[in-house]
Amino acid sequence: MTGDELATLLEPTVVRLGYELSDLEVRLGGKGGLVRVFIDKPEGVGLADCERVSEAVSALLDVEDPVPGHYDLEVSSPGLDRKLTKIEHFQRFTGETVKIKTRFPIEGRRRFRGRLVSADEDRILVEVDGESRTLELAMIDTARLVPDGA
Repeated sequence: MTGDELATLLEPTVVRLGYELSDLEVRLGGKGGLVRVFIDKPEGVGLADCERVSEAVSALLDVEDPVPGHYDLEVSSPGLDRKLTKIEHFQRFTGETVKIKTRFPIEGRRRFRGRLVSADEDRILVEVDGESRTLELAMIDTARLVPDGA
């Protein structure tokens, strides 16, 4: 099962509990694997939230058995330097500073850091070094928020 398929399986349970499935990380193989679920909600996520989601997701994974072999399940908040993985994330954090790495060089560079100006379904506008840059979402490899003061 791919990470996207696993996210599709887990998301309804996470949403039913009142959270957003912000991101999912799956590493399998070796002596053991890891399934890391990142959850969020507007007022933030605490330990009790992570425990609640962990119990529900663990039960679902036990029943559905989509992940082969042994793995550890971790549930946590996305953190201050959260990954932006969905268009809704880019729209929510408009005005914030972001670090972006593109899949391929754009005008000779792959790394951009600047203020996220806007986002639509296909692209984002980032102000980098005083210039506005339009980046296609399909070209973005990773995008993260930059915590204040970092």
